Amino acid sequence: MTIDEYGQDSGQPTFIFSSEHFEEHKLDDEDLIKLEPYGISLTQDPSRPMFLLKAVKDDQMLPVPLTPMEAGVTLSQSNKSKAPTSPHRAAEMILDTLQIKISRCVFVEIRGHHQYVRLYLENHPTHGSIKVRADEAMSFCLHLTVEFFATANFMRRSRVMSAEIDGLKQGLKTNPAVLHRTHHYLM
Repeated sequence: MTIDEYGQDSGQPTFIFSSEHFEEHKLDDEDLIKLEPYGISLTQDPSRPMFLLKAVKDDQMLPVPLTPMEAGVTLSQSNKSKAPTSPHRAAEMILDTLQIKISRCVFVEIRGHHQYVRLYLENHPTHGSIKVRADEAMSFCLHLTVEFFATANFMRRSRVMSAEIDGLKQGLKTNPAVLHRTHHYLM
């Protein structure tokens, strides 16, 4: 049985290609799944921690690969036992002064092994939204308490991307010779 993006049995085989990238332009609010922060997974490879977002209405998870710096900022901001501190405080003050608010963060594109989000702006004179890499925006959105959203299709494609990242890590562990320089210009 093959389930299509609407949860129906399509009767046709489905092929998922991770290299597919397109922004989901036509997003209806009904298609968006509200997500809430769930945690950070620090795997055996500390170079790519995963920020996990959980669907509010069910147990679906959205893995978001982060840089170690972004994961560190996310963890330090969420530590309630310390005085509140964030590298995003200055950006927050600028937005407040300009009376611009980020109303929501919507996951819209996967390109290679990177996810992209669209940050929707209120009160900006020329732009309604901007698109940025998700791994560069998570701690900022958490600091501003912005709500997160994604489509079911995006969440499925993200799980494939996450599995590919894990597969690449395993391949490098079992064949470390791949990383050896074969030419003095190649890194």
